[in-house]
Amino acid sequence: MVEPNYIEETFGLLGKRALVTGGATGIGAAIAIALARAGADVAITTHASPGEDTAAAITAAGRQVRSLNADLASLDAAGAHVLVENLEAEFGALDILVNNAGIIRRADAAEHPQADWEAVMATNLDAIWYLSQAAGRQMCARGTGRIVMIASLLSYQGGIRVPGYTAAKHAVAGLTKALANEWAGKGVCVNAIAPGYIATANTKALREDPERSRQLLERIPAGRFGDPEDIAGAAVFLASPASSYMNGHILSVDGGWMAR
Repeated sequence: MVEPNYIEETFGLLGKRALVTGGATGIGAAIAIALARAGADVAITTHASPGEDTAAAITAAGRQVRSLNADLASLDAAGAHVLVENLEAEFGALDILVNNAGIIRRADAAEHPQADWEAVMATNLDAIWYLSQAAGRQMCARGTGRIVMIASLLSYQGGIRVPGYTAAKHAVAGLTKALANEWAGKGVCVNAIAPGYIATANTKALREDPERSRQLLERIPAGRFGDPEDIAGAAVFLASPASSYMNGHILSVDGGWMAR
């Protein structure tokens, strides 16, 4: 028999405050809304998209929302510190950080432009490090917190025509483990989700290429591309008390890709 409050106490996030980067669309929006439905107040960073639909869904879940216009590609350590400090002053202490924002640039490795490499590294690695450091510093001082990285299947594999993205996602996996090693004993759980091929803007070109799409679907045991909502449950789990003894883990949510 399940105790009446077991689900709420173990998987619920009532009273928690979260920051989800890149929360306007795609995986970030799905995670932000799921966290709110689990009880958390949620702040999102936006840039190219205003995130109005995400904010409305969070409000509809009965939770508070903040939208922060931030260009993470230009974020440095000082800027991340100010972002976290200002958010906590207005919103309250952060319990959860989800480092979701990311971009992808496709070009043959021999011709890969320097500007594309630098843009991917700035958004997909540097901003994650700076925000994790700024939020983690506060979480460690309080003795509690959750940091969820969004890694990738390309944290394990090389991919094709995405050297910058692959390098950054390998680094995100390593950073997840490095921070977990230092912060697990301070009550801060750092883990990552490695999504498979999800129907977002980042995979649009692949899904619209009939040959490449066929090749990918043949490799995915589930036989379909994932939806952003397929990632949301894993994020709620890693943000919740249920995952309190998980540290430095990279959780693949990939339709079985890595099992094939």
